[in-house]
Amino acid sequence: MSETRQRDDIVSLAKSLFDRGLTFGSSGNISLRLEDGWLMTPTGSSLGDLDPARISKLDSEGRHVSGDAPTKEAFLHGAMYDRRPNAGAIVHLHATHSVAVSCLHDIDPANVLPPLTAYYVMRIGTLPLIPYFAPGDLDLARAVREMASDHHAVLLANHGPVVAGTSLRDAVHATEELEETAKLFLAVHGMKTRPLTPEQVADLRRRHPVRT
Repeated sequence: MSETRQRDDIVSLAKSLFDRGLTFGSSGNISLRLEDGWLMTPTGSSLGDLDPARISKLDSEGRHVSGDAPTKEAFLHGAMYDRRPNAGAIVHLHATHSVAVSCLHDIDPANVLPPLTAYYVMRIGTLPLIPYFAPGDLDLARAVREMASDHHAVLLANHGPVVAGTSLRDAVHATEELEETAKLFLAVHGMKTRPLTPEQVADLRRRHPVRT
């Protein structure tokens, strides 16, 4: 796929996320891996109104090559790419329900959301919580890097999810599934629920291993 087409895909999928309320204002960022680096949404930009020609381009070391300046959260993407060589794209949103879950006191930091649905297990699996760090703090990148080898999706405390996929569409679909599961979790929170059993989860993982 040409870089022009890749830029257009970022714009199209970013607008879809924005138009459906999964991100807002100038929050959230998307990256797509290239052979010689990656494309990244620019700093201060709205995912609902991106210009493909102004999308940032970074080299394999994360240095700005062309386009507008990249988001200040580019280091999160670099940390994930560093540990996940098969990741083709990364989506980071401040999606309302996911952020709400990240603010709860009684969640399991090793696995934030229970396996409420088969599709959550198939697209996310296990979701660890990264402790809170101020935006732009490089310690946040180190914390993400520590988890990224074993998890293609993480939830940043009081912040939002970071999700890698083999392709941009895979990363977007997984992020959407995470947000919908967070919404479902909040809807039933405090009620007696019946999540999938460990045996059902193991069966799903055998049938549909997550590839990132």
